[in-house]
This record gives sequence, C-alpha cells and structure tokens, in this order.
Amino acid sequence: MRVASDIGGTFTDLAYLDENSGEVGMTKVATISANFAEGVVATLHKAELNVHSTSFFVHGSTVIINSLTERKGVKTGLITTKGFRDVLEITRANRPDIYNMYYIKPKPFVPRYLRQEVEERVTFKGEEFTPLNQDDVRMAVEKLKAEGVEAIAVCFLHSYADPSHEIECGEIIGQSAPDIPLTLSHQITQEWREYERTSTAVLNSYVHPIAKTYLDSLEGDLTDMGMDSHTLHVMQSNGGSATFEAGKAAPINLVESGPVAGVIGAATIGEMIGEPNIISLDIGGTTAKTSLVENGKPKITTEYKIEHRRDYAGYPVLVPTIDIVEIGAGGGSIAWLDKAGALRVGPVSAGADPGPVCYGWGGNQPTVCDANVLAGRINADYFLGGEIPLDVKRAESAMKPIADAFNMSVEEAAMGVIRIADANMINALKLVSVRRGYDPRDFVLIAFGGGGAMHAGALMRELRVRKVIIPTDPAVFSAWGMLMTDLRRDYIRTLITRTDQVTPENLNGIYAEMEEQAVQDLAAEHVVESEMELQRFADIRYAGQEHTVKVPLPAGEITDKVIPQINERFHTLHEQAYTFRLETPVELVNYHITALGRVAKPGFKKLSDRPPLRSGRGDSLGSDRTDGSPAAKGMRRVNFDELGFHEAAIYERDRLPVGASVEGPAVIEEPASTTVVFPDQKLTRDEYGFLHIEMVA
Repeated sequence: MRVASDIGGTFTDLAYLDENSGEVGMTKVATISANFAEGVVATLHKAELNVHSTSFFVHGSTVIINSLTERKGVKTGLITTKGFRDVLEITRANRPDIYNMYYIKPKPFVPRYLRQEVEERVTFKGEEFTPLNQDDVRMAVEKLKAEGVEAIAVCFLHSYADPSHEIECGEIIGQSAPDIPLTLSHQITQEWREYERTSTAVLNSYVHPIAKTYLDSLEGDLTDMGMDSHTLHVMQSNGGSATFEAGKAAPINLVESGPVAGVIGAATIGEMIGEPNIISLDIGGTTAKTSLVENGKPKITTEYKIEHRRDYAGYPVLVPTIDIVEIGAGGGSIAWLDKAGALRVGPVSAGADPGPVCYGWGGNQPTVCDANVLAGRINADYFLGGEIPLDVKRAESAMKPIADAFNMSVEEAAMGVIRIADANMINALKLVSVRRGYDPRDFVLIAFGGGGAMHAGALMRELRVRKVIIPTDPAVFSAWGMLMTDLRRDYIRTLITRTDQVTPENLNGIYAEMEEQAVQDLAAEHVVESEMELQRFADIRYAGQEHTVKVPLPAGEITDKVIPQINERFHTLHEQAYTFRLETPVELVNYHITALGRVAKPGFKKLSDRPPLRSGRGDSLGSDRTDGSPAAKGMRRVNFDELGFHEAAIYERDRLPVGASVEGPAVIEEPASTTVVFPDQKLTRDEYGFLHIEMVA
C-alpha cells in the first residue's frame, strides 16, 4: 500500500494505491488546525486502510509555511562573520516598490541583539584569510544561551566556497550547547549570495524545533497504527520526497511541500494525454496556486521568497523550489469592503474553522464558496457528497451587506465576488505565463483542488488557453500527485568560471564529487543503485550579467567537443527567455546535480468502454433530462457571469460514459468538486475519466 497525505488550510486529503490490485482511493476530512496530525490519522481511519501493509507514506503539510507567515517559530540566534551582523537588516538595494517613499523593509526574524559576530574570514576563492577565533564563538554562544534562544543559525562569509570555519564553529556550539538545534548555512545551500544564504539559514533554524516536534508526533501516531518508520517520507519544495529524518534536519526544504505535489501530478497527466506544455491551477479553500510546465518539466528556481508581493520584498529562501505563484484566493477567501468602499476578496480566509457561512459552523463573513452557492454553481445538498449540507439562507444574509453597499441584489453581489476572485486568479496565471514570455494559447490548463473545476471555465474564456483538463478526483489531486514523486536531492555549488577557460577535467571533477555525495545520500535513504538517476545542470550567464539561465548538461564525460555544445544550449535558452543573444564570453556560475531515487508510481487506469452518447443539446446528454440518461440529474438556474442566468443541465460525473460530450450550459457534479461549463463551451470525458473543456467555435 502506497499512501499520500496532504494538509491544506481547509481540508486534509488522503490518496492511496494498492499495489496488488491497482486500486486507487481518496478521501478527505476537515483540517484540524489545533493538531494537524489528528487530521492525517482521521483520514486513515475514514479510508479504513490496512496501515500495516504500507510500503511508502509521503506527507505534505502547510506547517512550515504557516509557522513562518504567522511568526510562530522559536527564538533564534545568529552567529556570523565580524562586520556582517546587519546583512539581514540591509537586505537588497533593489527594493520591489521603488517609487514608494513609505516603503518599509522586511523585519528580520532575528533581532539585532541576537545576532553575534565572530572573527574569521574566508575569501571568495575558498582560501582562509583570518582563522576562526574560537573564544569569540564560545562568548557568542554564552550570550545567546543567556538570552534563552531555542535555535542557532551560523552563516559565515563565503562558506559556500569553504565551509571549514562553519564546521569548526558547529563543533564548538555542539560542545557548549548540545541541546540547542543548529543550522550551518553550507548544510542547506552552497550557492553564493550572502543575504539570501543568511536568510535561508535563519529561517531553517526558526522552524527547526517546530518541524521536529510535528514530525515526531506524526511519526509516533503512524507507527502506533502499525506503519514502519522507514516508510515515512515528506514532500519537498523541489518536487521530490525525502525521509522524515531529512525533513527534520532541513525543514526549510518543506516550505511549499503541499502545493508542488499538484504540479508534479499535472505534469504526469500532461504526459499521459500528450500535452507537454501545461499550466497547473490548484484552487483550494485558502489559496490558489499556479505553475507552468514546459516540455514536461516543471520550472525549478532558487529565487523563491516568502511573503513576496509587488510592494514587499519578502524573505528569500535559497533552496530549489518548483516555481509557483500563490495568492490568497480560494473557496474560503473572505469578501470585504475596504476603507474606500471597494469590494475586495481575500487574502484572509475563513479556513476550516469557522469555514464559509454556508457551512453553518459559525462563520459570519461572506466567502467565495458562499458566492458560488448563491450563483447556483454549487449544489447545496451535495457538498462533499452530502456530508456537509449547505445553508443558502445564511449565505444570503452574509452577502446582503455587500449587496446593500452597492445597491444591488444578493445574486449580483455574489457574482461580483466571483468576478474579483477570478480576476485575482487570472493575474496569477499571467504571472507564470505572459509575464515570462509564454503565450497561454500554447498551453493546456489542468485545474484541480476543490474550486479548480468550478472556476476553470471562466478563466479559460479570459486567457484563451487551448483546453482545460479536469482530472479525476480533483479535490484531492495534490495528494495523488505525491504518489507520483520520486525521492529527490539537489546539490548546487557556486564556482564562477568562463567556458573558454575551464578545462573538461575541472568540470568532470566538480560534477563527479557532487555525484559521489548524491549517491551516498540516496543509498542512506535505502535507494538501490539501479533506481538512481543523476541529472546535470549549470546556471550560466554572459560575462557581466547578473541573471543566469539554467541549462541542462549531457550525461557522461565532458570533453572539448561538449563545451561548445553547452555554449550553444545556453545561447538558445537565453534567447528564448530574453529574446537576444550576445557574442560575449560565457560564464558558468552554479553547478547543479539533481539526484532522483525512482519509485513505483500509480497510473490512471482506462475506464471500461461504454457506448458514447451523442453530443448537443436536446439529445441524450443535452438539456432534456427525460431521455433517461444515466448521468442526468436535473436542471438548475446558474449564473454564467456576463452571459447571464441559464437553466443548466446537471450531470453526475461518474455516470458520464467514455466519449460523452456535453455542450454548455451545464454543471458536472461529483462529491468534492463541481465543474461549470459555460454556454459557449463543450465538455468531453476521455478514456481515463478526465474532463476536457474546449471553447465552441
């Protein structure tokens, strides 16, 4: 049995694969915010799984990102090179909102009195300039202990080039304060950039005790149920998984552990249906997440920033992360009026407790979910298959103040909330496509999450993507995506060299050293050599540039003939990203190894063949439900935005035959999700059970 668990802000999802029978199952419960682990255990009980037979368990959680954004980490101290105490305060000069005279830099997670300096210095070439003053280290540790710090981070200048001083410092701290969790920056990243490295080390220490306590608790619950601790894994931000022990040691790698799983799953579906270029869209109860996949490969970045906005710099995290844009626009996002009387939606969410007003759990502020109920898009009697009957009257009462403020009906106010939520999502989709030089019309949108299928049709009409795909069980798709992940480790090392000056022997030596470490680490995680795959990349730039382009490198020995090929690959990728190429020297900046431990993955089985039903209104899958169609459930008045209200045909997704074609207006229902098909769109169900939405010519 292979099991995946995904904790979201509103629901906790579970997906599992029985490797003997090939059965794939899914379930969900409301997230228990007081104790996330309880929600995971609750899903296992609800699914009635034989946990003793679990061979692989992978877990994605919002615990790390929540601890950071809510400032619920521990009191953290920093030890750094003398003269560099204030790097967290200085940050970067290129602030995001340059014309804002009232701009405020991000407040450091470590206040100045907890930042200690020690005498030491290593040059950028990795040569010792000033030995480490061990007495300085001991004094710094005693000061931090006296202040009651619960974690310590160490980041020395140029330790990416030579970590020996950090290692020596760590040994002293281990002797003086063995019970205080410690992060040495080179253990997290060996990439250059002082501020980013310091920020990453500090954030890792800040959440280290939180992650350890949480994962220890979850591990205890799962082993008590009968799971073997060797089967337990966590989802990482880079799109791969790692053991619980690795997650405890470097929890900053888990900051986007939940959202990236959906991207991996979407890339897998794109491969299945022959669509290598896709945009994934995950609309949950709290947020909407989107990412772009080109040629079947998700985009990886080390320029991820927590809380980054166009007017706020946020906090950099220098670890490989799938490039995701995340906004506060989900089903639980609250609609509200600002001081100027304008309608806003999000980023604050009602979450799972108290939840949207229509849940009847105590919420009193209107949300996107309430608006969709009032628009007729959600069946109030069929939410989560009827587990949560929705209260339409409560939703109307909550929406009335907004309607009164604009002198309009409650239905019109609800549509206004949906429009603003859609506009926010469209902006996010443009950030990963148009703003980065990609035409959405060249991509397929794969939408999932509880709200993805409901909003995808409207977003398609605006972006004009070629097609929308709704996978099976979209509400728990991210959990399913975790079952598609391999064990993954990334190794990045900075060493700036020109390609016309570096020798093949030097390149081979650098990659061989990194690959040796990668093989050792995978072997420690019980990966056999036949299941290991090593991929080479390099971050390359033109001499004098600031930005780099990630270039895949060929496997095997690098020779004099290969280096010109690497240059040409860089020129081509640079031109694609920035529309030009230069005849100037080319520099290698970062050397990157991705080490994968391949694992067995579940596949979507093709549905048993059923006779396809004819398309078009008025036939067996049209708007007339008197034809006896097994999927037809009735008619409902639904608001289709500027196209107005229509009597839409309602269908049960699981009863739609393979090849079935439905023309809008229509609504396809399933227990945990709803697909809205606009009047100018059509929907078909393929052999895997995926729903395809296209515009009617």
